[in-house]
Amino acid sequence: MATYGSLEGKLVVLLGGSGFFGKHIAQELLERGARLRIASRNPEAAFTLKPLADLGQLQFVRCDITKPDGLAVALDGAHAAVNLVGVFKGDLEAIMGDAAGSAAKAAKEAGAKAFVQVSAIGADAESDVGYARAKAIGERAVLSEFPKATIIRPPVLFAEDDNFINMFAKLISTFPALPVFAPEAKLQPLHVDDAAAAVVAALANPAKHGGKTFEIAGPVALTMAEINRKIAAAQNRDRLFIELPDFVSETFASATGWLPFAPISRDQLTLLQQGGEPSGKFPGIDKLGISPRPLDLYLDRWMTRYRKHGRFGARA
Repeated sequence: MATYGSLEGKLVVLLGGSGFFGKHIAQELLERGARLRIASRNPEAAFTLKPLADLGQLQFVRCDITKPDGLAVALDGAHAAVNLVGVFKGDLEAIMGDAAGSAAKAAKEAGAKAFVQVSAIGADAESDVGYARAKAIGERAVLSEFPKATIIRPPVLFAEDDNFINMFAKLISTFPALPVFAPEAKLQPLHVDDAAAAVVAALANPAKHGGKTFEIAGPVALTMAEINRKIAAAQNRDRLFIELPDFVSETFASATGWLPFAPISRDQLTLLQQGGEPSGKFPGIDKLGISPRPLDLYLDRWMTRYRKHGRFGARA
């Protein structure tokens, strides 16, 4: 049954909404009775949402955020909008910086009452890492065009169908020994549905949350080494983890990071080394009314399919 509230019947546009995070935000909005428009370069990737929507509740628009004319069409009639566009390759400042400002401007001109910019923990205009720098430029551009926008800075997001936990799970289930990059780097991974609820809370109450920046994170800080060990334990596997010193990781990333299927690039390694914990300078997810759930709550169940004998490989 749908949970109705202040967004019932209102048109919300998700820019870049066909990705992992966007589809979870979409589910939260559909449950609240919002009308939803997915605007993306590849909207077909979100067609799996169709069975979740009522008749006329969901539509798709092909949109390139770097093209203002397309933005105007995508945001026409929007009550609220969320910009989720993020990339690791290409002209990062144009796509995540300048275009984010264009999206906020188009939303304002369309009469939108709320705008959420999805940034990232660690966004920093002075950073040497292009991704972190572009995200911060995007925040500034959005607020200059839509001063009452809400900035959401999430950490690594986890879910049963993610590309984070599952990437490590596949490697651990396959190889007896694995390297661990930045083993002491601390992350506070957040359940994607908690992150989605935080975004929707900001959309639903722009009078309270507009113009603010939130650093949202999970309840527990874990090192990369701890995350790997927890995944192995949940699979009932005894694995050798080789914790790589930074200079070894940096040499490896510099030498191989340019390859198409490289495990980690130099910029990704730098971001990982910096960690994914809130700075403490901004309000957290609790100020949006969300109590985040820890990874341990789900890991044993999610790792069942990676055990040697599946569900028959459970601990006695």
